[in-house]
Amino acid sequence: MSPSAIRSRNRRRTLVATALLLSAGIVLTGLVRETPPTPTGRPTGAATGTPADQGGLDPRSAAVLRKPPYRHAQWGLFQQNPRTGKVIRSRYADQFFLPGSTAKLFSVSGAWHTLGSGHRFVTPVYAVGRRRNGTLRGDLDLVAQGDLTLGGRTRKNGTVAYTTIDHTYANDIPGATLTPQNPLAGLDQLARQVRASGIRRVVGDVVIDPRLFRPDPALDPVPTPLIVNDNVIDLLTTPGSGPGAPAGLEVRPKVAPYRVTSAVRTVAAGRPADITVTTSPDGTRIRLTGTVPAGSAPVLRIAPVKDPDAFGRTALIEALARAGVQVTAPAVGPNPAARLPRSYRGATTVARYTSPPYAEYAELILKVSHNLGANLAICLMATHKGSTDCQDGFPVLAAFLDRAGVDRRAVQLADGRGGNPADRTTPRALAQILTYWQRTPEARRFREALPVLGVDGSLADNCRHCPARGKVFAKTGTVAGADDLNDRIAVGAETVAGYLDRGKGRFDVFFAGVNGASAPDINGVLAIGDDVATVAARLQQQRTG
Repeated sequence: MSPSAIRSRNRRRTLVATALLLSAGIVLTGLVRETPPTPTGRPTGAATGTPADQGGLDPRSAAVLRKPPYRHAQWGLFQQNPRTGKVIRSRYADQFFLPGSTAKLFSVSGAWHTLGSGHRFVTPVYAVGRRRNGTLRGDLDLVAQGDLTLGGRTRKNGTVAYTTIDHTYANDIPGATLTPQNPLAGLDQLARQVRASGIRRVVGDVVIDPRLFRPDPALDPVPTPLIVNDNVIDLLTTPGSGPGAPAGLEVRPKVAPYRVTSAVRTVAAGRPADITVTTSPDGTRIRLTGTVPAGSAPVLRIAPVKDPDAFGRTALIEALARAGVQVTAPAVGPNPAARLPRSYRGATTVARYTSPPYAEYAELILKVSHNLGANLAICLMATHKGSTDCQDGFPVLAAFLDRAGVDRRAVQLADGRGGNPADRTTPRALAQILTYWQRTPEARRFREALPVLGVDGSLADNCRHCPARGKVFAKTGTVAGADDLNDRIAVGAETVAGYLDRGKGRFDVFFAGVNGASAPDINGVLAIGDDVATVAARLQQQRTG
């Protein structure tokens, strides 16, 4: 491989580092901005080459907007008092921007409203067949309900655990870590309940019922009705005793027939970790190669679970064995969905797992920018209306946005996470969804589900010691791709939208973001993210008159 090809490969692998939006392989299109006419028929904003209003922007913030990386870029700003409707600052407020993960404010809000913040997913296991003296002659059917974590992140107090950089980003973002919870906790609980129901032996099979909705490849990552450990295998590499020594490896969850081998070696301290994961076509054979520096923290990577139903079936059979329930069917094999009954009328419920409330899942999605969970929100809105087609979630979201006072013409969405090239929104539309929540009894719960500047989530590492720390609650977003023509990174979007704490219980809604910037390397991308966070912090600190 040529040096230029290696540089390009490495840049593509690392350019997604900042705002926890992207998964590998996203394709960026050119920026598309629509310019709605003013009442007089004359265009404003980008069409005229000047912002509609800078609104007395702090000189230090204005200097940020004039930096060289933004020479060909467009900044948008919007700040409003949601109680009075007074617009405090506005810059291209009605122009389309690539939203990045700020689009999750729409999808998560729609699911939160549709399901209810207290909605709990109840995943049942049915005994289908005849029972006698502890033996079930028939099947155990787990009916998947779209539970995002199935107990794999649930703390003892019922809240959902997350880390600053989620494990789902481990192949793209340095520093991703694991939560301590057992990813098979929900399946273990179900297995113990089956044992407690009196079943000791199953002369038949275990079947995952995935009929809640049909996986939609238009949503990437693709949600599935059964999700165990975010449909990935965690691979944690620990450096050996010194240079040349083999690295240690921890794998979770351990489920047959997934087998992992590692050829990762330890190198001198101070060198970067370089670990590659390859898998067999069916995903069950995983190999790690590369290097890890001596004395470094463990390095996390992940491998995809390519057949979540078969994986879940095997995991449940193994959990049943741990609980003392024997299943005569082989543990490894495809999920025998053809055995599922038309209905469970007359079948006995022998176990059920109840999730934390949806508001906890919403917090997970918003804090770490959980892409799978955001796309799942679209499917859950569809199932709530009785459809198995995830695309039917978009009309549900549209109706909610209309009721919430969001100008739907100012929003374009083709997924729930903000990663589709067609996704667009205006700063004002984001402010409208944020304003909606401020007028509800759940205003505080929603606001605190967002990343907090300098404290947690995707804003944890920004502004840790500035006066605005803890006073900006906002969703971040990034869209980036390799600019091979210029051997640099094209930063399609770096955005943030949320609330500015103005004191005495007052919170302004705001947007700050830039489309069309560029960076020489990953450090330049990080600097753009810092600039956006800095502008948000200064908006919080600046007097509004």
